[in-house]
Amino acid sequence: MYSLIVVPPATAPEDSGRRDRLRLAPGERLSFGRAPHGNGLCIAHDGVSRRAGEITAQGAYWLLSNLSREQTYVVENPEGAGEHIKVGPGRLDAPVPFEFSRIVLPACGDLLPLEVWAPCHEHVRPDSCDDGAATAPAFSLDRSKRYFAVLAALCEPRLRGAPHAPLPTVEQVAERLRPVWPGASRTAVRWNIGYLAVKLRLKPGPESADPGPRLNGKKESLVSLALRFDLVREDDLVVLAGPLRQGAR
Repeated sequence: MYSLIVVPPATAPEDSGRRDRLRLAPGERLSFGRAPHGNGLCIAHDGVSRRAGEITAQGAYWLLSNLSREQTYVVENPEGAGEHIKVGPGRLDAPVPFEFSRIVLPACGDLLPLEVWAPCHEHVRPDSCDDGAATAPAFSLDRSKRYFAVLAALCEPRLRGAPHAPLPTVEQVAERLRPVWPGASRTAVRWNIGYLAVKLRLKPGPESADPGPRLNGKKESLVSLALRFDLVREDDLVVLAGPLRQGAR
């Protein structure tokens, strides 16, 4: 059973359809670069260091060593709506927890994607810790309510594979929701955004709020919180295709 699958970047147009997949068993290492040691992965690009880095398989995760002198590497989680880690120059054995990762190698204006597939992660069974009183949820959200559909519509562009996409405007959210919520309007969407800001504790409630300027970046704060803590996942976008219950409103 192999631990990792590594897909090299296409460094020329003719390579795009025939990239070989390299397999690493637990404990195996793969060096990569323009002139790597031994049987390493050769990336034929003048902007890539001769010995750019090394990947080490470690069971359910893997390690990345950045052997370049000056260049930071970014490891993206393509399924995580912008989730990423940075591995600085000279950093050895940085652990990468993503099941599917993309190492982005900056190379003279190009961004070369080196893909790494790790094994599926194991999880505790839901019934294995079923003793005592239940723990109160950190964020109480009802996925059948209109406020959740508003939150899903705000998160949708970044969950669809564009982690840095601009957020939709209030008008665009209302238009997106009208097929499942015929009464969606700019006023109703704004109200639900304000309701979410209070519900998710980004803003104090009206009974305790101090007078002052309105909270700036409210939509950005909501989307950032929702995506960081998986309050909205790609599977949740199904709410944008079905009828919604009443409320918040």
